[in-house]
Amino acid sequence: MRRMRPLGEVPTRRERIVRAALVAGVIVLALLLLLATCGGPAAKTGSGREGKATTTTGTKATVPSASSAPRLPQLPVPATYDTARGWDIIDGSPGYAVAEDTGLVAYLDRTDDDRYLIRTVDPATGKPGWSGEPRRTLFPPDRFPRLLPVTTGDNREYFVTWSYGRINRGPGQPSDAIVSLDIYSATDGSARRVELPWADAPKVTTWGPGVLISDGKATSTVVDPVSGDVVSVPPGALGYPKGCTECRKLTQVRGTTDKGLLVSGAKEFWVRGGWYSRKVAPKDTDAASGVPASMAGGYILATWQKKKGAKDARTHEVWALHDAATGKAVLQVGCRKPAITPADEPQLVVSPKGDHLVAGRLAFDLAGKRAYCFEEEDGTRPLTLATVADDGTAYGARSARNAADALAGGGSAPVTVDLTTATPETLALNVRLPGAEIAGVGLFRWTDGRDRSHLTGYPHRDDWS
Repeated sequence: MRRMRPLGEVPTRRERIVRAALVAGVIVLALLLLLATCGGPAAKTGSGREGKATTTTGTKATVPSASSAPRLPQLPVPATYDTARGWDIIDGSPGYAVAEDTGLVAYLDRTDDDRYLIRTVDPATGKPGWSGEPRRTLFPPDRFPRLLPVTTGDNREYFVTWSYGRINRGPGQPSDAIVSLDIYSATDGSARRVELPWADAPKVTTWGPGVLISDGKATSTVVDPVSGDVVSVPPGALGYPKGCTECRKLTQVRGTTDKGLLVSGAKEFWVRGGWYSRKVAPKDTDAASGVPASMAGGYILATWQKKKGAKDARTHEVWALHDAATGKAVLQVGCRKPAITPADEPQLVVSPKGDHLVAGRLAFDLAGKRAYCFEEEDGTRPLTLATVADDGTAYGARSARNAADALAGGGSAPVTVDLTTATPETLALNVRLPGAEIAGVGLFRWTDGRDRSHLTGYPHRDDWS
């Protein structure tokens, strides 16, 4: 029988040791129970399917504590960007889209093998914005839908995802080939779906204020991103200009404008129901020779042949920037004709606020009313410019095949050009170039050693001083 200790009796040394051990055991057990109720180690930020936009510490961002934030990748980039600050998104889609006025970057994220959703991020802080609902893609499971931005004539911004494939209507029913579009308001993510039958692989573009679906030739359909209205225009209703015999050859619907469809032939181009290129030809060019290359920011880039008899008509051509609303040639510059015609026309890229545009070896400064063709006098060592910022800084590479090649590290060397001085500067060979810029933040797409895609945002150094 256990002896009861009288009050005031001092415990023995052995009893004190046993009592201390019991107390320690109780404390350890309590700590184990506390850890169990907290759910174990914290989930990693910046990986997996949720919470992928992560931010490092910075004076202009709402961020996790320094001890919990993942390390920001340190890429070799132009010196204007601060690699100590920014954000990184892992395992998103290869493509992304930018809504400048709304101030968001959109990308796609997988939820399972055949579902994806659209996510947005605030480029200035790296904080996640709105996200869409999971959607199925008609493309094979290993392919993301395509993601495009579109801005209407009254400056409302949208993100558009599209895919193409066949759907089964039911047992015994033939499958139908369709184009499936999801159109999201960049402001709040409100969405509408548009599906339309399409026999062959489509070409979907957002050059202009509408979503254009075409066969790459004369058959086209336009979707209004605001209302979702669908308007199909047959080849016979393209409004061919009178007297233009070349307009009915190699006819192609190229984009949309506020006035109507932009259409081209083997030579010459026009806006259906609007203006005609022969009447807006740049100075000293053959009025019947214009061919559009690309369109962005309310402008059309076109190439023209010089008038017969000009001393350099055999070796040089004129590139002009046209106002899409009126057709008027705003700026023009002469370039040497390439020895071999490239497979792809130069794609027009516009700075966030629209004051500067680049396209391959071409650059246009609207505020300074200057146009440039960056190549040697004999046409060799041309630049391929792929990105331009609001301050007129352009990025590209020498002798790259196209803008995508320049951004992927192709060409003989990366370059930067200040369009106010028009002097190219060669960068170190390992420098990565921004694919776009928004809110003073450069966007860099790359793949790490584990074959994971990254979209990394670095701010300008001055913006984070």
